[in-house]
Amino acid sequence: MTAVGEITAAVYTVPTDRPEADGTLAWTETTMTLVRARAGGLTGLGWTYGPAACAAIVRDLLGPTVSGMCAFDVPAAFGAMVHRVRNAGRAGVAGYAISAVETALWDLKARLLDVPLCRLLGQAVQAVQVYGSGGFTSYTEAELAEQLGGWALDDGMGRVKLKIGRDRDVRRVRRAREAIGADTELFVDANGAYTAKEAVRLAAAMDEWDVRWFEEPVSSDDLAGLRLVRDAVRPDVTAGEYGCDLYYFRRMAGAVDCLQIDVTRCGGILEWQRAAGLAAARNLQVSGHCTPQLHLHVALATPNVRHLEWFHDHVRIESMFFDGFRAPVEGMLTPDLSRPGIGLELRSADADRYLTRG
Repeated sequence: MTAVGEITAAVYTVPTDRPEADGTLAWTETTMTLVRARAGGLTGLGWTYGPAACAAIVRDLLGPTVSGMCAFDVPAAFGAMVHRVRNAGRAGVAGYAISAVETALWDLKARLLDVPLCRLLGQAVQAVQVYGSGGFTSYTEAELAEQLGGWALDDGMGRVKLKIGRDRDVRRVRRAREAIGADTELFVDANGAYTAKEAVRLAAAMDEWDVRWFEEPVSSDDLAGLRLVRDAVRPDVTAGEYGCDLYYFRRMAGAVDCLQIDVTRCGGILEWQRAAGLAAARNLQVSGHCTPQLHLHVALATPNVRHLEWFHDHVRIESMFFDGFRAPVEGMLTPDLSRPGIGLELRSADADRYLTRG
């Protein structure tokens, strides 16, 4: 048996390139908790964009639970971690920490077998579509147009998304449409900023600009409101990014047109696959929320995947931190099948500039 050895966690805090905000929050930095899982002289990587408290949970609860288990039995390790955090509460920070360890274990297993993770999981598709995501409410209209127009016209992405939920929503949507042209799909994300009736009225006002995707028009906790908006508007209504267990996704799947899953929050790769199965049972597709480099391989193994979010903050960090970073070509993301696991190696010399706890 190849046993899991040391499990470590490090915290990195990266300032944003300019102030950012959405419909309900503003921020100037992004925190990553990165996990290393070691066995057989190899190291697997996983991470979550969660607070430093995630690292404490890895160190105090999850690492001691997983160390010594068979490195190939990732589902057993996942079950043991879920059991271990029963009294700490699985949702939220503990769930994010579990996700980081679980994905690191899958990366480690694929490296031990010397295969790309998508081949270990079994590919369903050869490439995954991405959509450019940013357009923060803190941006000027000129900054908004430059970013979205660059993705659409220069990078060939067929879909782009802006944040809404503050002021000038319809005006900013119109400016985005002008910047990307008529052939690019336009998405909006309210981050739960509206009531259901406000969202329905806004969707009607945005119809002129052909908005196709309305993310979190109301709080993700308001399933009745999500269903009301979904049934009343033309764009696809979507949510799910905060899901930490299958019960959440079972409930959410009955309220949306496309189910979002975040592998860095939901519990990891096994839970992504099970949530995708729940969606498939309702004839729904799934979309990966943020963290495109970590989502790529599991998305390739998901028959009902629609696309991944090419989120500005996470793309910027992942491109700075990792060798093997994959960039989309004409809006499609493909793996490097010559590299085992998730295909990434941490560039410590670059990442350590932002290390706040290791």
